[in-house]
Formats: sequence, C-alpha cells, structure tokens
Amino acid sequence: MSKRSILHMFDPMPNNSPFDINMALDAGFDVLMPYSNVKLDNILTLTQDVIFSRSPSGIKKTGIFIGGRDIGLAIDMLQACQPAMVPPFQVSVFADPSGAYTTAAALVACVEKALKEHHGKTLRECKTLVFGGTGPVGIATGIIASLQGADTVLVDHLSIDNANDAAKQYSRRFSTKLTGAIARNDIEKIALIEDADIVFCTAKAGIRVLSSHVLAQAKQLKVAGDVNAVPPAGIEGLGVNDFALPLIHATQAKQAIGIGALAVGNVKYQLQHELLKSMLDTNTPLLIDFRDAFSKAQQLIA
Repeated sequence: MSKRSILHMFDPMPNNSPFDINMALDAGFDVLMPYSNVKLDNILTLTQDVIFSRSPSGIKKTGIFIGGRDIGLAIDMLQACQPAMVPPFQVSVFADPSGAYTTAAALVACVEKALKEHHGKTLRECKTLVFGGTGPVGIATGIIASLQGADTVLVDHLSIDNANDAAKQYSRRFSTKLTGAIARNDIEKIALIEDADIVFCTAKAGIRVLSSHVLAQAKQLKVAGDVNAVPPAGIEGLGVNDFALPLIHATQAKQAIGIGALAVGNVKYQLQHELLKSMLDTNTPLLIDFRDAFSKAQQLIA
C-alpha cells in the first residue's frame, strides 16, 4: 500500500488558517494535521515525532507548514526544525505566517516587474514606503524590498516607536537597512510621499491609505501596489484587477502606475500553491521562507 502524503501544520495561534488548509489540500496533500498554540520549545519534539514515525519512503511524502502571525517567530520555528532532523529522516518545511511571506513576495515581485518594464529602473534606485509597515505583510514586504537594495521605510499609522522598533529589529536580523516613520493623517502622508518612488500599501482590509488628495502631491511616484481587496481600496482610484495601469489621481507624477489587490493576489495564490506542491515533488528536503518565495514569485511573473 502506498504511503499517503501528510502535512503537519504548526501554528502558535489558537486556530490554524482555513486559507492555508484549503491551499494545502488543493496542492495535493492527502492528510492535513493542524496543531494550535504551538510554542517554539515544542518544535524539536514535534518534528522528531513527524520524522521517526515514517520510513524513508514515507518521509518523502511528509512536510511541515509553519503559520501564525509573527514573522520572526516563524523563522525561529523553521530554523528549530533543522537540528531535530537526522538524515535520512528529513522533511521539507515551509513557513508562511498569515500568508505574509507569499503575499509580500508577490507584491514586491509585481512592483519590481512594473518598475522595470515601464520606468527602466530597479528597486535599488528607489525610495520605498511601506504603509501598514509594522504588520506581518508590511514587515515582510519591507525586508524583501530592502534586501533588493531599495531605500525602505516602514510606516506606522499610530506610533513612531513601533515603526522604529520594527525597523531596528528586522534590520539587525536580516542585515537590511530599514527605517521607520509615522503617518497619522494626510499631512504626514503627503510629507512622506512627496519624494517617494514606490509605495506599498499593506494596511488592514477595508482601510483607505492613500486618498486622491494625498496622491496628487506625489512628485516622483513610479509604482504603487495594494493588497487590500476589501472596499474601499487602499489606494483611491486603483482597481483591484489593475496591473501597471495609470494612477489617475497622481496628477504630478504623470507616469505613475498601480497594481491592484487581486492582481497581486493572483500571483500570491499561484505562488503558495507552487511552493506547497514543491514539497511533494522534491527528492531533497526544502526549507522555504520569504526569500525562496520571492525568487519563485519572480519566476512566475517573468
């Protein structure tokens, strides 16, 4: 009898994500085993229970998925799986807390492509703002953009301390050069966006981040991307399906273009599906985080 494929889903939150469960089933896993309230110090024991209960042939059909909402903790859990494994008892591990890694990877890859094709520039040449920059998707977006060389600012809507703390913490951790800023109102948003080349909107669903009034003050904006598919759009005048279409309210930055939430979401969906599927297809165990997700996203939209 052939072994069934199993994905063990470790989550530090009280509930596992239904989104991730649906995605894993659609990617081809036969059995899903969700675990909630998982602590970092549980990872070694859980991982060894996963690997030593199956033969080497069964191991090839076994994987671990790490969820939650804390992108730093997800990396810690991913790394904690490694010393728990003993060859040939090794399995693939994929970390994607709150879908933040795949969403951020899709967002940055889409913006990067539009920037190159419509403006002939790279991220390394640009100043980048990440609104909603202290949430999981915002932080992951900022890290990816900064690792690509962009001058990246994490923008919080309530506290400069939160923005600076996140920037310092993740700059140290991933050798980036993030900075923090605050934008509590349109006046502060205008001050930030005036000389920005790229804007990523990663705020909560249903929050309008950039109004027509704010966009009209952007002087050198080239590309803006949004991940909010719940009305109102995070960027006024940007359609959810728009891909590299003009931002009608950016009247001073006449070549500015936007990428809507569903355009990003389509890439994110394909990306997560392909990464989950790769865990079943590989003969070599994979350790997948936001860096792998971004590389794969670049391939998908090339």
